[in-house]
Amino acid sequence: MPPFPPGTVWLVGAGPGDPGLVTLQAAWALGQADAIYFDALVNAEVLRLARGDCEKVFVGKRAGCPSPKQSEINAALIAAARRGQRVARLKGGDPYVFGRGAEEAQGLVAAGVPFRVSPGVTAGIGGLAAAGIPVTHRDVNQSVTLITAHDASGGLSSKLDWEALSKGAPVLVVYMGFRLMSVIAARLLAAGRPESEPAAVVANATTDRQQVVRTTLGRLAAGEDVEGISPPAIIVVGGVVALAPVLGLAAAAAVQDAPTLAEALGG
Repeated sequence: MPPFPPGTVWLVGAGPGDPGLVTLQAAWALGQADAIYFDALVNAEVLRLARGDCEKVFVGKRAGCPSPKQSEINAALIAAARRGQRVARLKGGDPYVFGRGAEEAQGLVAAGVPFRVSPGVTAGIGGLAAAGIPVTHRDVNQSVTLITAHDASGGLSSKLDWEALSKGAPVLVVYMGFRLMSVIAARLLAAGRPESEPAAVVANATTDRQQVVRTTLGRLAAGEDVEGISPPAIIVVGGVVALAPVLGLAAAAAVQDAPTLAEALGG
């Protein structure tokens, strides 16, 4: 494993929810860290990989809840590193996929703090796979587009070209779009996607609370079929959703009682 010297920061991806999807490098980093600054979507089981004397600081952001500003998080990471701590910044999914990891890395660079990125499994790929939805299939699509429903202001970005997205991407995967799913679906319909196109919403992906709703773009625009679903959720639109009835059942049948992450790693 690479060295994790004092005074450095690792931006660590925790994966989409299932603690078993944490990488070996991430597990090693968490066991070395003096301080862990973690997000709201990080599974608490992952934190069990930390040393007993490790400082654990919650810096999560959730819609409608008080949360630290990004500048405050950046400053906390820099201050901890300058105190000589090994700092792990633990983020859900992958730090660089709609996770503000690049903003934190820029802050560290500006402050002269050495850092490393430990990639994680992003929900738009791993989370969909757990629901039986492959993001690519050679009979369906040769490209896939990842979209975030939130810009820096917290709303739907005005920079998104819905007509171009509709025409250019056979499969669309939308992060953080739960509150705006009807609006997003309506934009895609207005841009030319058919009402009958398969769509799905996957909530709490890869966890024991996972919910999967398969529907159509038209019904999604009308707000149908999603009662009882709660965020965090990933939305996917495209022909790959049609594979879920077979692949999803096969994946569910393969799930058995499993040891905890700590048990699996001998902890």
